[in-house]
Amino acid sequence: MRKSRNPRILIVTPEITYLPEGMGNLAGKMSAKAGGMADVSASLVQSLHSLGADVHVALPHYRRMFHVETAQLVASELRKYKSHLPNERIHLAEDRCFYYRDTVYSQGDGNIKLALAFQREVINNIIPRVQPDLIHCNDWMTGLVPAAARREGIPCLFTVHNIHTQKLSLSCIEDSGIDAAEFWMHLYYSYPPYNYFESRENNLVDLQASGVFGAHFINTVSPTFLTEIVNGWHSFVPDSIRGEIRNKFNAGCAAGILNAPDSADNPAIDDKIPFKYGPEDHEKAKRDNKIALQHALGLEENPDRALFFWPSRLDPVQKGPQLLSDIAYRFLEKHPDAQIAVIANGSFQKPFRDIRDFHGIHSRLAVRDFDGRLSQLGFAASDFTLMPSLFEPCGLPQMQAPIYGSLAIVHDTGGLHDTVEMLDAYSSRGNGFVFETYDSNGLFWAMDKAMEFFHSPADVREREIKRIMAESLRRFNHDECAKQYIALYERMLDRPLVK
Repeated sequence: MRKSRNPRILIVTPEITYLPEGMGNLAGKMSAKAGGMADVSASLVQSLHSLGADVHVALPHYRRMFHVETAQLVASELRKYKSHLPNERIHLAEDRCFYYRDTVYSQGDGNIKLALAFQREVINNIIPRVQPDLIHCNDWMTGLVPAAARREGIPCLFTVHNIHTQKLSLSCIEDSGIDAAEFWMHLYYSYPPYNYFESRENNLVDLQASGVFGAHFINTVSPTFLTEIVNGWHSFVPDSIRGEIRNKFNAGCAAGILNAPDSADNPAIDDKIPFKYGPEDHEKAKRDNKIALQHALGLEENPDRALFFWPSRLDPVQKGPQLLSDIAYRFLEKHPDAQIAVIANGSFQKPFRDIRDFHGIHSRLAVRDFDGRLSQLGFAASDFTLMPSLFEPCGLPQMQAPIYGSLAIVHDTGGLHDTVEMLDAYSSRGNGFVFETYDSNGLFWAMDKAMEFFHSPADVREREIKRIMAESLRRFNHDECAKQYIALYERMLDRPLVK
């Protein structure tokens, strides 16, 4: 009977940007996003649903974020709202800890409570109701589900979006309502367990490592970051997670699949920018957008200035703002027609403000808190986007930027390596500027190369920006990302998703 129908896919995710109409009676209301996981989950569900696949989604019931006020519903509406219709494809994890939240994640230990409540509902109620043929889990907040799926013989894909994890005891897991005794042997512990009772109180379970260990197949969100982990790069990766990812890789059960920007990140349809454009008519609109951003930031209003944009959080551990602060004044002194716009939050705002104030370069260096609308204008207005990250599991700004005609300047690592290739304007190859040595001189060199391109003949510059924008629209999109996940599902199931 199970082989006679399309295989049923259950996607388990703590966040999602949108759900397609036709999946359930509240699909249009459901949006809860904290990062790229929400976008890739949404696009994957949309692609599967459009394909006609039997796709189901499990997510927490964030009533407030879904704008559902049950107190205002009449009796018949309330019954429909609470019902699980035969064709319902959205399965909400019910717990009061989700109902009145304004954000997906909490600070501190609150996330453990949310993760346990979510997984309790998935394991105890949603999986038995859906009876999936394959389960796709996302990050440590779903790390127990692969073990439960393995116990029931259900193939499971586990996507590692970040390297964060949490550890807790079996007794804590069971006190939350999850009968871990059924699948305890498929979890990853702090040390090899002797038996269930010996491990229950003191042998802590690593949720992210358990997700990797218990799953039949795993993927990271870029191919290069996967090989960097396997090859021993990045000291911040815990040995437990590195070891289990390496085991999956060596067994041929690991892949790297790039995330993609939101489909709304397109200057032809972006309502956050004042002047819309595409590859064919980008030149004038980008100049107009540049003047708009310069005005908003208090920079000198001149469209002939080379504008460098910093879009990422100012995190010195990962994103490398200290590389830019080390050279900002020296670079601006060398290139009098350059400007730098920092629109980001983080501890490194103060050094940039100090540089600006000490040298009196307010017309050339701007520092502002992150603002979604201003950030989108940054992509549309800038000539170059700065992402000198020490490491990058995937990264999205370096894919958003070239769609808007802003060329990325990146350190050669992880997802940045997979998405940015050194520009050779005269051979019409590449899409940005890449430096290999992670220091301020490496960044200075790449920014110098960007200025060389900025000063190239106008026809060469405009031709290359047009090419890069068009190529980026074709390459960096959720359809391409979804195709790779679908191929992976079919490989795991050894049959097509749709007859």
